[in-house]
Amino acid sequence: MKIIAFVGMPCSGKTEAVQIAKDMGFPVIRMGDMVWDEVKNRGLPLDEKNVGAIADQMRKDLGMDIWAIRTLENISLLEKTKQIIIDGIRNIEEIDTFKKKLGKDFVIIAISASDEIRRKRFLNRGREDDSSDIQDLINRDKRELSWGLGTVIASADIIVPNEDGIDEFRKEIRNVLKNI
Repeated sequence: MKIIAFVGMPCSGKTEAVQIAKDMGFPVIRMGDMVWDEVKNRGLPLDEKNVGAIADQMRKDLGMDIWAIRTLENISLLEKTKQIIIDGIRNIEEIDTFKKKLGKDFVIIAISASDEIRRKRFLNRGREDDSSDIQDLINRDKRELSWGLGTVIASADIIVPNEDGIDEFRKEIRNVLKNI
C-alpha cells in the first residue's frame, strides 16, 4: 500500500490537491476531520480558535504524533486499498510515525504558495473553520510552524508550486499522482 501525504502551509492548495486525488479515485483520510470530530465531541463550536486549541492540547497531552497514530488506525480499515491520500500532517513526529510504520511506501508531496497568494485564498475560500480576519491566518501560520510544519515541508519527496493558476495546478497534481 502506498500512502501519499499532502503537506503545506494553510491555504497553499492542499484541499484542492486532495479533491483532485478524490476525483481520480484515491481514498482520502483528512487528519483535520479527526480534530473536528474531537471539537464536536466536546460540544464546542467548530471555529479556528477551538480547532487550533484542541489540536494543540491533544499534542501536548498525548504526544506530537497523536493525529498520526489515529490516522494509522483509520488506514488499517482500508487495507485492501493500493493507495491512500493523507491530508493534515503538521510535524516531524507525525512523519516519523508514518515512516516507521510504512517505510518507503510513504511519500510526502509539499504544496507551496506565496504568503500573498495564501492570504487572498484565505479571505475568499469560506471554509467552516475559517475567519475573515487575516490576523487569524498569521496566528495559524505561527502555531503550525511552532508544531514543526516547516520541517515537514522541507522533508517532502516532491514539491508542487501553486502559483500559476488552478488549471496548471490541477494538471501538475494529476501528473504527479499518476507517476507515483
